[in-house]
Amino acid sequence: MLKLVGLILQHMPLIFGVGFLAPLIAQVIQRAGWDLPFGAAPLAVGLLIGGLWGAHAQFRGRWI
Repeated sequence: MLKLVGLILQHMPLIFGVGFLAPLIAQVIQRAGWDLPFGAAPLAVGLLIGGLWGAHAQFRGRWI
């Protein structure tokens, strides 16, 4: 159990990027009424941005 918690905490930036930032970005896109290129879904764009940002934070060790 302790190993599982350690594994989850080790990957927390990636989980935060996909689990929190992605839906937040999708909601901002929807509320702003932006038209996305190629008819992309707001959640897909949010997952792309949030996932990349979380992966960047995971591998670099910082968010900025």
